[in-house]
Amino acid sequence: MSQTIAASPAREASIPGGFFRLIPGVLLLAVIGYAGKLMEQSIAAYARTHHMALPNIEYVLWAILFGLIVSNTVGVPAICRAGIATYEFWLKAGIVLLGVRFLLGDVLKLGALSLVFVGVELAVSIAFMTWLGRRFRLSAKLTSLLAIGSSICGVSAIIAAKGAIDAKDEDASYAIAAILALGAVGLFTFPLIGHSLGMSDHAFGLWVGLAVDNTAEATAAGALYSDAAAKFAVLAKTTRNATIGFVVLGYALYWARQGQAREITHKAAFLWRKFPKFVLGFLLISLMATLGLFTTTQMADLANLSRWAFLLTFAGVGLRTDLREMRKQGLRPFIVGALGEFAIAGLTLVLVIGAARIFGM
Repeated sequence: MSQTIAASPAREASIPGGFFRLIPGVLLLAVIGYAGKLMEQSIAAYARTHHMALPNIEYVLWAILFGLIVSNTVGVPAICRAGIATYEFWLKAGIVLLGVRFLLGDVLKLGALSLVFVGVELAVSIAFMTWLGRRFRLSAKLTSLLAIGSSICGVSAIIAAKGAIDAKDEDASYAIAAILALGAVGLFTFPLIGHSLGMSDHAFGLWVGLAVDNTAEATAAGALYSDAAAKFAVLAKTTRNATIGFVVLGYALYWARQGQAREITHKAAFLWRKFPKFVLGFLLISLMATLGLFTTTQMADLANLSRWAFLLTFAGVGLRTDLREMRKQGLRPFIVGALGEFAIAGLTLVLVIGAARIFGM
């Protein structure tokens, strides 16, 4: 009892300190994100005033570009780094709130289609990445991390798997750098491909959700295409994210049998620990919207809150992308990742185009 009482003030004192430590970085996210929004609005206003037909460049791209400029010129101040790291929290909060725009029946129907495609994508991605890693003579655990990251959800999956398979910090750094670099490339190339092929919002969003690794980049690529495409991208990517526990568990068991990772005694507890909890939040909000527990005004407010959360997320995507650090990691992991991503993007594109013709997406 005395230990509990003595520990409480220490915990309470640490909470405000931790909160205030995040403020500078969160403010930087907000400033850069809002600057992107202002740039979009300013260009649109200028075009209207001068009766010009200027391309509508979404705030998503401006926020990412402004973040990239800051991170790769003056650099991110040390005082802001902790707050900038919260961009993943804003991403998850935005996805949860976005659930208000989906009826549960649509989630189950679209999620079922996504799940079939995710199964194909997982199998092909893991097999192809493993083969490529061996051909390029990468270390076995680096190959595993690249396969896990490319098949599920990028950096988050790599971090989740690193401890489970006892991979080296160096291997994780190589894998993360490769995935981040490829995510940045995909962010700009996928919308161009989608427009050139005349893909519908539904088809493009499904493709991005299946082919782009990091959830932030998948959401941003969808939003660059259209607001509707972003919805479908988030749904497909969330379906893909839900498999992380099973894939990481499979790899952990494999490496444990090789005597190169810790034995897993409680598989159910392991799965629950690795499962992305924001998926449950998304489903809960969707269920509440389906049951009519929100008024029309409340639904609109929640949808707007999700956009503001994504605004901070997109600023974070740019701020956390350090191109100089990526160059230091070497070419082989990047080449393996690039070849694998190209193959996965091509496969999923064929699947989605076929589904679009069959189901009329």
